[in-house]
Amino acid sequence: MLIPAERLHRLAHATVCALGSTTDEASVVADHLLAANLKGHDSHGVGMLPFYVDSVAAGTLQPNQPAWLLNDCGAILQFDGERGYGQRVVREAMDAAIERVGHSGIVLLTVRNSHHMGRIGSYGEQAAAAGKVALFFVNVTDFPQPLVAPFGGSAPRFGTNPLCIAFPAGHREPAFILDFATSMVAYGKTRVAYLAGQHFDEAVMLDAAGQPTADPAAMHETPSGALRPIAAHKGGGLVAAIEFLAGLLSGGGTLQPDNARAGGIVNNLTAILIDPEAVSDLDWLRAEYDAMAAYIRSSPPPPGQPPLLLAGEPERQREAQRLAAGVEISDNEWAAIVAAARRAGVIDADQ
Repeated sequence: MLIPAERLHRLAHATVCALGSTTDEASVVADHLLAANLKGHDSHGVGMLPFYVDSVAAGTLQPNQPAWLLNDCGAILQFDGERGYGQRVVREAMDAAIERVGHSGIVLLTVRNSHHMGRIGSYGEQAAAAGKVALFFVNVTDFPQPLVAPFGGSAPRFGTNPLCIAFPAGHREPAFILDFATSMVAYGKTRVAYLAGQHFDEAVMLDAAGQPTADPAAMHETPSGALRPIAAHKGGGLVAAIEFLAGLLSGGGTLQPDNARAGGIVNNLTAILIDPEAVSDLDWLRAEYDAMAAYIRSSPPPPGQPPLLLAGEPERQREAQRLAAGVEISDNEWAAIVAAARRAGVIDADQ
């Protein structure tokens, strides 16, 4: 199905309002979900609504929770999300960090105990739009069971632990937004593929017996398997490093089994924000960024392949396409979204 962007946004906003959020909070969440769909990251888009509806019912998601300031120590800002919508909590924490970094030059930002933060690249875009450099590390707790196997293991021990690095635009080049899960595929993408009856092109998962598989049923049928980390031992090290950086420095904890799991999603984030003007001449930095980006682009693609793209460009291209043509959603996923909206109390969910 091709769903117009406005229709997706209207349904997301109505559902979040029906769950008890203020109109402003619902706008932040709906904007974020729709932007993920438009940029091609359907795993973090409006398809998350069924989980949000169930989470509010279970008490693992609390509407109308702001970012609560825990520690303000100059270049260190620490917040608690109190299980509120991560899309609101992290945006508010980022607003404070962006304002502070203009004075301090560098900020260590942490957020703990937030519900699902969504697409982390959106916060990279927020930083880059303000002219700041940012690095983000995120882990997950509270989930019923881990998702990602360590390198060399077959049983899961981690979440998908995303990494995001954002660099602001130059004079000519758009912002560089690198955002990826440290598993070979995001868990939400396995949901999208499973509901659409599709397999992946490569074995990005392990089945319950520990064997590589491309069938997303491995993550959504019992007994379940595990996602594989990216880049063999290098990715295995990176997913563990992010678990420590996000879980320990934020105070939110890790997925180790002594920490209780209530069956929801709690994300913890550690971020470093840098004001480029504090370390370099801004005109030189922008010119050098443009020059290096042009040099990267000058590398010719293999015969028959399209020109190479820098991080952030595929999302901008997909956004233009989907705004014009609509967002493609499988019949099964659309049915799940509409059913969730009705459970929340949206009467005209399929309109």
